[in-house]
Formats: sequence, structure tokens, C-alpha cells
Amino acid sequence: MAAAAAAAAALSAPSTSLAPIRTSAPRLLRRRRANPLPGATPCPRPKKPPPLSCAAAATPTPAPAAAKAGSWKDLCSLNAWVVRDYRRLVDSVGALEPALRRLSDEQLKAKTAEFRARLARGETLADVQAEAFAVVREAARRTLGMRHFDVQIIGGAVLHDGCIAEMKTGEGKTLVSTLAAYLNALTGEGVHVVTVNDYLAQRDAEWMGRVHRFLGLTVGLIQAGMKSDERRASYRCDITYTNNSELGFDYLRDNLSRNKEQLVMRWPRPFHFAIVDEVDSVLIDEGRNPLLISGEDNRDAARYPVATKVAELLMEGVHYTVELKGNNIDLTEDGVAHAEIILGTDDLWDESDPWARFVMNALKAKVFYRRDVQYIVRDGKAIIINELTGRVEPKRRWSDGIHQAVEAKEGLKIQADSVIVAQITYQSLFKLYPKLSGMTGTAKTEEKEFLKMFKMPVIEVPTNLPNIRVDLPIQAFATARGKWQYVRAEVESMFQLGRPVLVGTTSVESSEYLSDLLKARNIPHNVLNARPKYAAREAEIIAQAGRKHAITISTNMAGRGTDIILGGNPKMLAKEIVEDSILPFLTHEPPDIDMEGESTSHKGLSKIKLGPSSLGLLAKAAIMAKYVHKSERNEWSFSKAKSTIAESIEMGQTVGMEKLQERLAEEFEMYPLCDAIGLAYLGVLRDCEIHCSAEGTEVKTLGGLHVVGTSLHESRRIDNQLRGRAGRQGDPGSTRFMVSLQDEIFQKFNLDTEWAVMLISRITNDEDIAIESNVVVKQLLGLQINAEKYYFGIRKSLVEFDEVLEVQRKHVYNLRQVILSGDSESCSDQIFQYMQAVADEIVLHNVDPQKPPKTWNLAKLLDEFVGLGGKLLGESFKGIQEENLQSALEQMHGSISVKADSFTLPNMPIPPDSFRGIRKKTSSMMRWFAICVDDTSKKGRYTNTVNLLRKYFGDFLIATYLNAVQESRYDDAYISGIEREVLLKTLDALWKDHLVNMNKLSSAVNVRSFGHRNPLEEYKIDGCRFFISMLSATRRLTVEALLHYWSSPMESDEIFNTEDQ
Repeated sequence: MAAAAAAAAALSAPSTSLAPIRTSAPRLLRRRRANPLPGATPCPRPKKPPPLSCAAAATPTPAPAAAKAGSWKDLCSLNAWVVRDYRRLVDSVGALEPALRRLSDEQLKAKTAEFRARLARGETLADVQAEAFAVVREAARRTLGMRHFDVQIIGGAVLHDGCIAEMKTGEGKTLVSTLAAYLNALTGEGVHVVTVNDYLAQRDAEWMGRVHRFLGLTVGLIQAGMKSDERRASYRCDITYTNNSELGFDYLRDNLSRNKEQLVMRWPRPFHFAIVDEVDSVLIDEGRNPLLISGEDNRDAARYPVATKVAELLMEGVHYTVELKGNNIDLTEDGVAHAEIILGTDDLWDESDPWARFVMNALKAKVFYRRDVQYIVRDGKAIIINELTGRVEPKRRWSDGIHQAVEAKEGLKIQADSVIVAQITYQSLFKLYPKLSGMTGTAKTEEKEFLKMFKMPVIEVPTNLPNIRVDLPIQAFATARGKWQYVRAEVESMFQLGRPVLVGTTSVESSEYLSDLLKARNIPHNVLNARPKYAAREAEIIAQAGRKHAITISTNMAGRGTDIILGGNPKMLAKEIVEDSILPFLTHEPPDIDMEGESTSHKGLSKIKLGPSSLGLLAKAAIMAKYVHKSERNEWSFSKAKSTIAESIEMGQTVGMEKLQERLAEEFEMYPLCDAIGLAYLGVLRDCEIHCSAEGTEVKTLGGLHVVGTSLHESRRIDNQLRGRAGRQGDPGSTRFMVSLQDEIFQKFNLDTEWAVMLISRITNDEDIAIESNVVVKQLLGLQINAEKYYFGIRKSLVEFDEVLEVQRKHVYNLRQVILSGDSESCSDQIFQYMQAVADEIVLHNVDPQKPPKTWNLAKLLDEFVGLGGKLLGESFKGIQEENLQSALEQMHGSISVKADSFTLPNMPIPPDSFRGIRKKTSSMMRWFAICVDDTSKKGRYTNTVNLLRKYFGDFLIATYLNAVQESRYDDAYISGIEREVLLKTLDALWKDHLVNMNKLSSAVNVRSFGHRNPLEEYKIDGCRFFISMLSATRRLTVEALLHYWSSPMESDEIFNTEDQ
């Protein structure tokens, strides 16, 4: 207790005063490594509640305000010099502010047209940057009541320069994005602001969109479930808010479209400039998961349940071995024999009866995919939990049969296998932007990766107020039991003090385990994880996570998005009060727990006192709701009632209290329900703001939000995200991480922790006691860094492999857009190129320019060529033998001149006279020129003769096709439609097969490393060979399909059946 008294005395001593940063001098904030609090010794055993270690954290020692200007750290830091350079822009923006304040709204709006006119006259974005930023700052002040701080101006400049702005939690990244978005939208080429989910995209479009709309720009929003017309209109806007997955899928869907009317993005240049919010989450955390559009294949659905039964009978260590690090399983010889006996097969890898893939997937589902950790079961479906964000992803499915194996393990209905139709990784998607920027609170630890992969430097933007959060030393435990008991004790101690606590867990399972521990101690708390009953209330739970006595247990869901405000979020609390007061009068339908979630716990929290005027407004709104409910013949659903309240609240915020009072006084309607709800909300909001402000001051006095991490993540960056929830915008706060040597990260990477166990046993005989040894902590953090390096290697390998496919994808998608968006002439030219290329392949495959024509395989050449066109060419070459062609070549050998537009071989069929008109004759001559200058084909003494053969068969094929089209007497539009349909359908079918082959190849080449070959080089070589073969097959099948169609067009109407069977 003496130590406790000393600690309390030390903490109550006057602290150094904290002055705000002066914007005139470029000073970077420097955080000193927080020392342990006086008296913050390891917590005693949970049997005796810890007297001080947690209490000491309640009033942390402030960190230094900032590094002094001109300190050695600033002089040696490249980041500091970069920020110092941006200060000149800040000064320029500040100098313009007084003049802009004097402008009327209309004059300020006119600045947008002025900037665009200046850009049209040849000025650059750099020329108008300072003025544009000043205009946005003033517009935000007028529309949002928010003025950009000087450090936010620096953040906007960083984004405009195509860099990543690292800004700490609560520093206003959302507001910063308006600067760079507005400036780059002036070009009229479109700006994409990309968030990590639909909620944030909608929030930012509505909230920040007010600034852009005020300045005369159009703002679009992309949400899941939108129709094509809505998406097309949103992408045509100056600024479009969307989330990363919707953006990627729109790009893939556009490249599966069969006509240009289905396109939704801005083609032919859909990408111009993007600002990616939480850029580390999108480009790094999600980097391992490609976006896939897939078809269905039901052929093997019955095998999965059988394989699951086999997996249940196999034993780890006897029949199979497990590698947790790479999620790999290998069957032993006994395992293979045992599985073959159970299945009654002689070979698991028999191609006619393949079982190996299904058994391996069943074993992976059994070992690696755990319920409530990797997925949850809801409504008869296995729904993936994103381990990095903690959120469920209903639209996502594991590929390669893993999801079906999980469904079989849980006894669910087996969904169809997926067949890849289109795919792209986020890295490849965002590389399509000529200019890309991002913002996040945690990117510096991954700066090397951003530079290497995306050529994007990370700039640390100084905080507006100094960070006084205290990061307490990590506590290590030998057992998980000891860790959870100490977490419970730390939470209980903080609860008794009144400090809000956020506990971060890594899975649904562990969050509910801790919840049970707290329930046993009668500690009120809220849980936030991927279960629908909790996730649906995410906003409400976060809104009160900063209130006095609030305890929140959360998975990584609480790591991003909304801020935790000390004292509570008045807007969310006011909304909750209004809903609780009005909903019972509008509907008697109980809420759907899966959709609406369980009600948020208010136990232990102070009650918000509403004033008489607010209570009166609520009562009036409730009476109106009661009359509306009685007057309606049909019962209102719960969702309709809740959406009505939400719309009324939004309307109230927009209109304002005075106008609402006027409207209610005039009584436009018999029951002006929406106006009454909006007015009641504004009254309650006023009381909530007073309450939250007072409670926030009290919470700050107690020490602010305390964050407890219960495990190290696979990256320090994710740990830092959790730490960043405390100490926002200069608030006090503290963090503590507690880790166990039994945590999954140490088991997964098979990391050696025996040394730590031995060290702990030397220090204490109690395995459940906490150790804060620097030696232990440094070693554990070193293991975490090794895990980061491992995952970086995986991402780097994926990027390198994907770069091969990226080049191929660009070629195919560019070709698709030429076909889809081009006119009829460009489509016909593409077909002529295909026909000439097919003729060239047939000729070059059967001749050798270094040997005389009598050695050539002319009979096979004729058979392949005639077989290509069916009866269209069969009639023309009827009776033509190898000797006829041989004789013609001998007569032509040594020919000096050739008539390019009407060439024919002696004694051979004459092509139809279809090259009429200057365009077709020019096209024929250009093809002949291309043949003559072709450097890719083999050269020899008889090269000229080979070129004449290529010319003859190419012209004959094209002329025959043109003649058949002309004889059909269809109009040009119909002919163009047929050509485009055949081109796209053939290309899409073969590209889909190519993707499947490339995925199989990426798995197969790893085996070649045993032969001392480089898997990446092998993938490049074979991938290139596959792609060349695919393009060749595409050309040939396209030509065959077109010739077949025009030989009997009335019998070929099935070509318009574009649905893939």
C-alpha cells in the first residue's frame, strides 16, 4: 500500500502544460516511449484483486507535447523535412482565408467554374491548389461547421501528391479527403473515394458530399444491391464514393458485358484518381484475397459429405501431418492407404475417380476452419468472418472446394462448386489508377511494402494536439488461463474506478469467453463481434463505449471506422432515446434479432436527464405516432417504423429547429409525424450534448479510455490500430496488452517459446502470474516481426505471380473494350486480323522456308484450310490436290511483283471479288505489308514463297467470308451484332478456361522447386505458353464460328443464347 500511496502522490503532481502546435513552425510530434507508471508492478493474483496496477493507469503521466523545433530528430528525419516543405502551402492557404470569408455563398460556389476555366486555359492543378484548398476549407466551415486544421491541409496535400497520409485516430481523415477530392475533380475525369464498407461510403457521401455539392460538384454513391442505371449515374459524377469490393466487382462485371449499354464505369478511361481510406487494410490485409466472379458446377457435390466422414476417421500424427504456418496438410502413407480402403478405391489421385482433393479439403476444414473463429453458421449457411476486421462477409466464399467442405462438416446444404469466370486482386485493381493515394492511422510499419509494390511513400502527418496516451508495458503469461483471469481483474478494477474500457479480442470465441467471466462477476458490459445480434448494433455500442463505467468487449470490428468519444456520442444517444420512446407507438412487431440486434446494455451507465421541453416534445411525438398507428389500417413493420424515425432525424438535422417549429405551427398535415420526431430529436440532442460534455470531462479526469489487448496480432500495425482507439485528439488514455505463450500466433508459427516458459519458471513458481520483463517482451515482439516478414513474403509472391496474369488480363480486357465500344468497321478489322492470323498459322505450321516446297506438307495444309470453313471453302477447293498447289508454287517461285489487292496463285481457285472499295483494298494491302515485314516467323531461302502462300490463303478466307455476308442480304447493324457476339463469346469462354488453367499452374509449379527450379520463372514461362495458345484458339474458334454461321444463318440462331450453361 505504501507503493500505492507513492504512486498516487506521483500521479497527482502537477504535469507539464500542453500547448497547441504552432502552425507557423514545422514541428513534428515526438512521442517518448512511455515509462511504466509508478507503482504499476505486475498485478497480484486474481484471488486478491489488484490494488494498483490498473488504478495507476487511470491517471497516466502525460507524454511530452512535441519535439522542439529544430531538434536533432527533426534534422535527421526525412519525414520532418517533407512536412516542413508543406508548411509553405499551409501559409498560402491561410493567407487567402480572410478574403474568402467575405465572399457570399454564390461567389464562393462560382470559384469552381473559375478554376475549371483556368485549367482549360492551360494552368495546372498545382497552380490552383492553394486557392482550391482555401475554398474547400471555407465551404466546410459554412456547410459542416468544421474548419480544416493546418495539419489537415498538409494531409490533403499529401493525398494530392499520390502518397499515403498516416494520420492518427481522431485526426479527421474523412474531412482531409475533401481537399484532394475537390482539387482533382476539377479536371472532370472523376475521382473515386474508396472506403472499406457500405456504411462508411454512405456516411461519407452524405456527410462530406455536402461540401462538394455546395461547391457545384456532383457526388455519386455506389452501394451493394444497386441497379446498373444507378451505378452508371454514380460513376458519371465528379466524385464517387464506393467501397473496395463494389469497385472491383463493377470493373470485372464490365469486362463480362456483352454490349456497351451494360457498362457502368467511365469507359474507355474508368480510372483517374482514387483516395483509399484505410489503405493498409485494402492493399495489405485484403491483398491475399482475390476478387472472384464465378459460375456454378454441381457435378461433385455428393463427394463432400463422404470425404467429411473419411476425415473424421483419420487421426493427426498417424494418418496426416499438420503445418499451421502455411495451413498445409500432408497425408502419410498409412493415411493414404486408410482413406483408399474406406473409399474402396485403388488410387486417391485416379483422374477418372478423383478423391484426393475432397479428402484434403475435408481435413483442412476439420483442422484449420473453426466455427466462431473463421466462420459462423447463420440461416443454414456458413458465413466467413474476416479475421482482420472481425466482420462477417456474407457474399464471400472460400474457393477450391474449401467452403463446400466446411458446409459438409457442419451438415449444411452443399452449395455448388465455383468455376472462376473473372478474377483480380486489389493490388492489380488499384495499379490501374494513373494516380493513387491513401490514408490510414497505421502505415509506417509497412512503408517498405508500399514503396516496393505501389511506389507510394508514407508521410506521417503531425497531430493537431499532442498525444498524451500512455502505452503500458506488455504483460506475458505462461498460460491462457492466467491471462484471462488478469484481463478480467483489470477490467473489474477499471470499472470500479469508472473508467471506460475497450477489450480487443481476436475471435468471436474469445470475446464470448471473456463475457462469461465478467458475467460471473456481475460486471455489466457490451459485446461486439460478428454475431448478427451484436454486429447490427455496432454503431450504438461504439457510441457509448467512451461513457463512464462503460465496458466493451470487441473483436477487431472496433479497430476502424467510427471514433470512441469520451462521455459518449450525443447524436447516437439522442437517436437511441427517440427510438425507444417512439417505436412502441408505431409498431407492435418485435424486432428481428438477426437484423436489428439485441438491445444495448445500459447497466452501470449514468442516466441522461432530459429537460422539460425535450420531454414535452417526445410526448407530443409519441402521441402523434399513436394516432398515425391507429389511423393506418395495416400494421407497420418494425423496419418501416425504424426507417421512418431515421429519415425524420436526418430531415431534422438538415432543416433545423426553427423551421421545424414554424412548420408544426402551420400544421400542413393532420399529423405531422416526421416534423414532430425531427423536432423531438433536436431537443433531446441538446440535452445529450450537455450530458456527454460533462461526463466526458469527468472521464478525462479519471484518465480517459483504457484499451486492453488480449493477444498480439500477426502485424504490429493491427495492434497499433487497437491502441489508437485511446487518446484521440489529445484526450488522455492508456493501453495494455496481455499475451499468453499459448496464444494462437505462437502455435501457428511454431515459434519456440520454451525459453520464455523456463524464464518465467525461474522468476515465479506460479504459472498464472504476469511477467513484464523487457527480455521476454522483446523476444515476443521479435517473433511478431518474424510473422510480419512471413506474410510479407506471401504477399510479395502473390503480387509477382499476379503480375504475369495482370499483363494478360490487360491485353484481354483492352481487346474486349475495342470490340465492345468500337464501331462496325473496327469490329470487321478485328475479324480480318483473326482470319489472316489463322491462315498464317496453318501455313507456317506445314511449311519450312529453309527447305524447298516439295518437302512441305501441302496436303495437310489444304485439309486444315478447307476444314476451317466447312462447305463455304469445300466447294471452292473441290478437286484441288497437293500437286496443284505444288505446281502453282513452282510457277510463282522467283516472282518479282505481286498485285496486292487481287493476288491469286496460278491454276488455283480464284477468291471471290469482294475487295471492292478503297477501304477493303487498303486493308488488303496493309495485310500484305505486315506479312512482308514480319520478324517473328522463321526466315530462309523460300521466305518469299511462304509469304505468297500466307497472302493467298488469308485473302481467300477473308474474301469468302465477305462474299457470304453480302449474299445473306442482312443489314449492317445485324451483321455487326453477330460479329461482336461471336468475338466476345469465344474470348470469354476461352479466358475463363485460361484462368482455371493458370490457377492450377500456380499450385503445380511449387512442386518444381524440389528440382531446383524457380517456381516464379516456371510460372512465367508456362503461363506465357498457355496465353499464346489461348489467343490462337480464340482466333481459330471465332473464325470457324463465323464461317459456320454464314454458311447457314437460319440454322444458327442459337448463337444469341448468351447464357453460359
